[in-house]
Amino acid sequence: ISLLHEFNNTIDGVVLNPGGLTHRSVALSDAVKAVDFPVVEVHMSHVLAREHYRKRSLVSAVCGGTISGFGMDSYKLGVQALLFNWQ
Repeated sequence: ISLLHEFNNTIDGVVLNPGGLTHRSVALSDAVKAVDFPVVEVHMSHVLAREHYRKRSLVSAVCGGTISGFGMDSYKLGVQALLFNWQ
C-alpha cells in the first residue's frame, strides 16, 4: 500500500498480485483507487475456481483488468496488458 502511494505520479503502471488481500482488504482497494496509474490484478491460480470466498475481489473493481489462472505467465500477460492497453 505504501509503495503504491510512494510511486504515484512517477511510474506508468503496476502488475499487482494482491494474494490473500484480494478478498478482504478495503485498504488495498482504496490505495489502488487513489493512484493515477493503471493497475492490473494478477493471480497465478484461477481464483474463481477455488473456494467460495475467493469469488469476490475487492481489488478487481478498482483495477484496469484482471488476469488469472495462467501460472507464472499471468505476470507476463499483466505486463503485456499494461503495454498494449495504456500506452
